[in-house]
Amino acid sequence: MAGGWTNDDGVNQQIQDSVNDEIARIRNSLPSGESLEFCEECGIEISEARRLALVGVRLCVVCQQERDESMEKVSLYNRKGSKDSQLR
Repeated sequence: MAGGWTNDDGVNQQIQDSVNDEIARIRNSLPSGESLEFCEECGIEISEARRLALVGVRLCVVCQQERDESMEKVSLYNRKGSKDSQLR
């Protein structure tokens, strides 16, 4: 079923674009490079197990949890949708 002024392929493309954008956002937020020995936020030592498990880790577990909780929640609203679908 087509939505708004678009055909079925257009709707599927909007969905795929939304999925691709979210994947790209998550990949860009992953740490990279060499792991730090000490947390860049609080300065306590990051355990060797954590440094080995996560390449490029920069925060201790506590600081990472705080950062994750404070991150803005991702909107599930499809902003790429047609004007018609946004009015529903």
